[in-house]
Amino acid sequence: MAVQVEIWTDINCPFCYLGKRRFEQALAGFEHRDQVRVVHRSFELDPTLPAGHSGPVVAHIAEKYGISEAQAAANERGIAAQAQAVGLPYRTEGRDFGNSFDMHRLLHFALDRGWQDDVLDALYEGNFADERPVFGDRERLIELAARAGLDPVEVRATLDDPQAYADAVRADENTAAQLGARGVPFFVFDRTYGVSGAQPPEVFTQALERAWADHAPALQVLGDGDACGPDGCAVPAADDRD
Repeated sequence: MAVQVEIWTDINCPFCYLGKRRFEQALAGFEHRDQVRVVHRSFELDPTLPAGHSGPVVAHIAEKYGISEAQAAANERGIAAQAQAVGLPYRTEGRDFGNSFDMHRLLHFALDRGWQDDVLDALYEGNFADERPVFGDRERLIELAARAGLDPVEVRATLDDPQAYADAVRADENTAAQLGARGVPFFVFDRTYGVSGAQPPEVFTQALERAWADHAPALQVLGDGDACGPDGCAVPAADDRD
């Protein structure tokens, strides 16, 4: 018996980075954590971006939300403070954003090889902590995937084939739409409970407990007759004895 947790994310998304860590904090304290299977699903924040596209994230945020670059930079500093609170490095200057489709294809390949969580961590670290950009640079993706444990030759072959895992990425995105996900991170527990956003760990704990309870519901005891217990056996009343 296992609980499946599916997490829809995009490497562009700082709250996905935070949400993964907060979920992991909840999972670490969950009694049945060894019976929880986590799968990361694909969600592109902007699937209209052309392949290989990248650009400075502060300017992108300012344009997207109609705010000044100073305000966008302040938002980045606020997210950095949240990241620091959960022990995550976060670089507030010089980051980029871009088309993430190849990253999602790579994560599906990593899932087949049993390294998906490690590769996702490497991509997050590359985007949010390292100085070198990760978007629009295939060699950088190969380097990060190899650092996480994948064979760089296989990674290159996967990225060189534009059809490799493309259908899997689109299937994830279609499922997200069917489930009503309008943003990420989006956590789904056994396709029964959903948690939207980088919630505090206690929210994820509640979802884990509810999903587990569905697998192992409390026993409903019908009737209450004579029985023996730790303190002995019930003694019949005197007028009931032979």
